[in-house]
Amino acid sequence: MHTATTAKSRATTRKSAMLARADRKGQILLAAERLFAQYGFHAVSIRQIAQEAQVPLALVGYHYGQKHDLFHAIFEHWSGTIAERLQGLQQVQGQAHSKQKLQRIVEAFVSPVIRLRSSPEGESYAMLMTKGLSPQSDEADRVLRDFFDPMAEAFITALHETLAAEFPHAAVTRGTAAWSYQFSLGVLLHHLSDTRVARLSHGACTPNDPDVQGHLVQFIVHGIRGAVQSFHPRLTKRRLS
Repeated sequence: MHTATTAKSRATTRKSAMLARADRKGQILLAAERLFAQYGFHAVSIRQIAQEAQVPLALVGYHYGQKHDLFHAIFEHWSGTIAERLQGLQQVQGQAHSKQKLQRIVEAFVSPVIRLRSSPEGESYAMLMTKGLSPQSDEADRVLRDFFDPMAEAFITALHETLAAEFPHAAVTRGTAAWSYQFSLGVLLHHLSDTRVARLSHGACTPNDPDVQGHLVQFIVHGIRGAVQSFHPRLTKRRLS
C-alpha cells in the first residue's frame, strides 16, 4: 500500500512539474506578445521579456531560443486564425458565382480578425499584427513569408477569379486583385489600431468597435468594385445606361 501511494505521489509531482513548465512557457509567449505589440521587436530585450513573464532569464532561451525565434513562435501560436480565414474562403469558393460572392470573400478575410481583436486573449496579438509586421524588418519579413503570404496568395486568387467573373469585359488582372487585397488589408489594420476616430467623431464612434464590421465589409467591397470600374470607365457607362 505504501509503495502504491508513493508511486502515485511521484506521478502527481511529475504531472504538476510538467504543468508548471508548460505554464511558464505560455507566460513567456504572452509576455513577449504584449511587449512586442507595445514597443516593437527591436525595442524589447530578452531580459525585459523574462521580467514581464516573471521567469528566470535563461528559461526564455531554453524554451524559445533567440529573440527572433520567439517572435516567430508568437505567430505560429496564433496560426489557427489564418486557418480559420482560409477555411472560410474555401467555403465561399465552393459556391456558385453570384453578386454576393465578393462580399463573402471579404467577410472571410475580416471576420475572424475582428473577433480576435475584441477578445481579451487576442488583443495583444491583433495589435502586434498592426504594429510589428513592417516588411523592412528581417524578422517581420520571415513571419510574412511563412504565415501570411500563403493566405494572401489564396485570397488574391479568389478575388481575381471573382472579379473576372463579375466584370467579364474588364479583363481583370491578378495585379488588380493584388492591389485590392493590399488596400483591403490596409483598411482592416487601420480599424484595428486606430483610436483617433473617437475624437474625430466627437465621441460618437468607439475605436475597434466590432459592431461596425458590416460597415467595414461594405466599404471594402464597394471600394474594390469602384477601383475595378475606375480602371475600365466603359463599365461605369454601361451601368449608368
